[in-house]
Amino acid sequence: MLYAVVDIETTGNGPKGQKITEISALIFDGKKIVDEFTSLVNPEQNIPAFITNLTGITNAMVRNAPKFYEIAKKVEEITQGTIFVAHNVNFDYNIIHAEFKSLGFDFKRKKLCTVRLTRQIIPGLPSYSLGAICTSENIPINGRHRAKGDAEATVELFRRLLLRDANFTINSFLNPTSRQATLPPLLDKIVVDKLPEKHGVYYFKNVANEVIYVGKANNIKQRVISHFYDKKKKEQTMCLETADISFTRTGSELLALLLESSEIKHIYPKFNRAQRKSAEAVGLFSYEDQKGIIHLAYNRLKLAPNAIMKYYSISECRHHLETLCETFELCPKYCHLQTNVSSCFHYQLKECKGVCCDKETVEEYNKRVKEAIASVGIGAENLVIKEKGRTKNEIGFALILEGIYKGIGYVDASQAATLENPEDYQFFVEPKKDNRDIQRIIASYLKKKAKLTAIENGEISI
Repeated sequence: MLYAVVDIETTGNGPKGQKITEISALIFDGKKIVDEFTSLVNPEQNIPAFITNLTGITNAMVRNAPKFYEIAKKVEEITQGTIFVAHNVNFDYNIIHAEFKSLGFDFKRKKLCTVRLTRQIIPGLPSYSLGAICTSENIPINGRHRAKGDAEATVELFRRLLLRDANFTINSFLNPTSRQATLPPLLDKIVVDKLPEKHGVYYFKNVANEVIYVGKANNIKQRVISHFYDKKKKEQTMCLETADISFTRTGSELLALLLESSEIKHIYPKFNRAQRKSAEAVGLFSYEDQKGIIHLAYNRLKLAPNAIMKYYSISECRHHLETLCETFELCPKYCHLQTNVSSCFHYQLKECKGVCCDKETVEEYNKRVKEAIASVGIGAENLVIKEKGRTKNEIGFALILEGIYKGIGYVDASQAATLENPEDYQFFVEPKKDNRDIQRIIASYLKKKAKLTAIENGEISI
């Protein structure tokens, strides 16, 4: 059996993605190196200074080096029929795979990761970085952070792993049904095996036990594993840092969505982007003037009485208000989108037909304003949204009191039968903060549920 022990150096995490600056492939038969290919590579982009400081590879060194397409055939040929071996194999393999893909070629090899193998065969080391393992094993590295130096050290490490593999760990990793090669190098397979195939929220953690990503899923195990196969750079980087995964079962998709949103804002994980904003600053509210006309307005949250909806910025609020104004044909002047004007400019309408120009009654106009308000958020009612619990005899729920989200909770089904009012559920709720994203999630759920009910009752057809 032949192994291609590979190491690459790259341009790092630049905005254009990582490109190869050096590659070394050492063909190893289990005892000695039988073939070799090493070359600098012109990445066709700038090498950042911090990468040069790390590897010693400069822009000048690669200026006249071959581009990847010029060495691709050699890389493909020398690794053909071999098992692709690397330290943190998914990093090297995925970048090389991406380079080939850009050339229209599908590069596929069986893989082995010396990080994962070392964790199994030499357990208990304080660190499984190549440098730390080589120090522990007295393996010299002649040229750290250069492709050939690191590849030679990986060959020697792999040779020792082959000798110590009394439990046939390497063979089990090569088993077609095994997912060992695709798992993050720092993550124990047992952790993945214990994940439930249920609704819930999962937490990716690094070696310092810090949560670096929070996600929700209808099937936790399936969703977690899908991250390992994702080719996006963000996913690959996140998985390389993942050393542990914990989870919380929720019983339903809605409760998972609500918990995920709250956890992201509470923990602020580095790899979550969409919902990390935590400080809402602007509130949308309504008031009635002396003529009885209902206005929509916005202000800083502290100065917005009984806010209908909260926003992270004025621009976000104005954009939503403009959408409401257009959808329900409201007057921009009475929505405080136009100021110091005697009459409003009604978007694309050449002639205003609204209440501000005495073309309709106050009652007719206010009816549309109320419809616009009703379309926003979840209203001001007390509401218990009941969902499936984590067990057969349990009910999960989300609690809203006076239009404010209070949190989620669980109660025994028999006990829930004795709770008459929404207020009674607050003794079983896990308190959570209300925010724009939570309101959006609940409003979307309620609209979808109302539509499904209308379909079932024959009120609307599909």
